[in-house]
Amino acid sequence: MKTIELGTEGLRVPVQGFGAMGMSAFYGARDEKEAVATLNRAVDLGVTFIDTAEAYGPFENEKLIARALGHRRSEITLATKFARDFDAEGAPPDGRPEHVRRAVERSLRHLGTDTIDLYYLHRVDPAVPIEETVGAMGELVDSGWVRYLGLSEAAAATVRRAHAVHPIAALQSELSLFSPDLLDNGIKAALDELGIGLVAFSPLGRGFLSGAIRSVDDLDADDARRGLPRFSPGSIAANLELVERVRVIAEARGATPGQIALAWVAAQGAVPIPGTKRRRYLEENARAAEITLTDEELTALSGAVPADAVTGARDTDAGLALTNR
Repeated sequence: MKTIELGTEGLRVPVQGFGAMGMSAFYGARDEKEAVATLNRAVDLGVTFIDTAEAYGPFENEKLIARALGHRRSEITLATKFARDFDAEGAPPDGRPEHVRRAVERSLRHLGTDTIDLYYLHRVDPAVPIEETVGAMGELVDSGWVRYLGLSEAAAATVRRAHAVHPIAALQSELSLFSPDLLDNGIKAALDELGIGLVAFSPLGRGFLSGAIRSVDDLDADDARRGLPRFSPGSIAANLELVERVRVIAEARGATPGQIALAWVAAQGAVPIPGTKRRRYLEENARAAEITLTDEELTALSGAVPADAVTGARDTDAGLALTNR
């Protein structure tokens, strides 16, 4: 798979990455054998930018990555995230410098590695100046424990303040045809100005744009998406109409709705990290990297899914309260 420079700090990644979260948390049933096979198939396909976080489990996803890909560590670009401790349910983000060091030591141990390629602050701590948190993260780079720094779900002003303390290689935020707001709220403009890369999580609208979800009954009973506004009975039918519009454009191109949705994210100058738990969906997603949308197709997609057309918020009120954007 083709690679690109993510931002201007020297970090190169494939044009599509892999989000491993659902293999260990939030998205229903887990199958370790298939997860290990899927992760190794991703590397075989050149999808070597692997994204995890200590919150996924917690800790279980990092440990899974170690078990599945520890023998291929030199082949992958490994990204993980920290935000808080997990000794209490619903503990808030913790950006204190002393927590930064404690968290990275924990992730290094769980990942079974000496160095993390890209280390994100998963959520900004409103009680700690971002300068203090990023200053401590910068010390991890100086120590050799971390190669590059990132932020997640941060506002443009926060990104600017962080970048003034230590170069930020990438911002990870939700971006899809169903959640395009950062393209117009100043975040993407700030990233472009500062030379910071954009990594898009949930580029398939949390699975909606794959076209495979037709009703809430397609989700496992313990799938967290059942609690999201966009998947509520009052929203899902309206949003499926938008997916069908994307399907029409996709079929004209000989592609799936998910592939066109991923190609749209790439066309915005972002690296999508779609998540899946199965090899067959991984292989479908990876083929999207071969698609370059025409100006006419991009215009058609803008008309098919206007920014204000999606029914329901992208996350719960509690989830949105943790974001900084």
